[in-house]
Amino acid sequence: MKFVAYPRELQGTGASRRLRISGKVPGIVYGAGEPLKIELDHNALFHALKKEAFHASLLDMEFDGKSQQVLLRDVQMHAYRPQVLHVDFQRVDATTRVTKKVPLHFVNEENAPGVKLDKGLISHVVTELEVECLASQLPEYLTVDLGELAKGQSLHVNDLKLPPSVKVVLRGKKNPVIATVVMQAAEEAPAEVAAPTAAAAPAAKGKKSEKQNKK
Repeated sequence: MKFVAYPRELQGTGASRRLRISGKVPGIVYGAGEPLKIELDHNALFHALKKEAFHASLLDMEFDGKSQQVLLRDVQMHAYRPQVLHVDFQRVDATTRVTKKVPLHFVNEENAPGVKLDKGLISHVVTELEVECLASQLPEYLTVDLGELAKGQSLHVNDLKLPPSVKVVLRGKKNPVIATVVMQAAEEAPAEVAAPTAAAAPAAKGKKSEKQNKK
């Protein structure tokens, strides 16, 4: 994905506030050289942030007539307004190793035996994983095939088919669960249970009437 950034001349809280009022977003690019202070069009950035690829893939930043490859590292949003307050990027090249969270795309869920034959549901335990690789080989997402998942089974990190250059960062966890088949609870039938109780009420009432008549 591509986006355009412009030089940010003024610094400080007041300058940043004026930028935001004018429809701009202050930002910074760090890594592989001096930090670069930039500003971006708010509306263009706001819409770009809604796209998954903007968060988990290499971006081409056009700045001062030249293109640089960067990764999105941090976004600060307003507490309750739909407004971007600040954005951080990391400058990368072909030799830069990065650690980045990438989303998981689940496929073939409807064909899993645990779903198709046993009427279970698949619980997505995690929806993203942190990976380490060269910046140029960063995947936009990881595909998780659920087509073989049967009743009572779970799919773990070690079951994923990853690109050769991509390594999952586990941070102390040996082999965490990615997805698992969950069986639906049996439906109760309260109407059938309640029926005898409802029928007993008129009978009791009838007995009471008989006693009153005898009196």
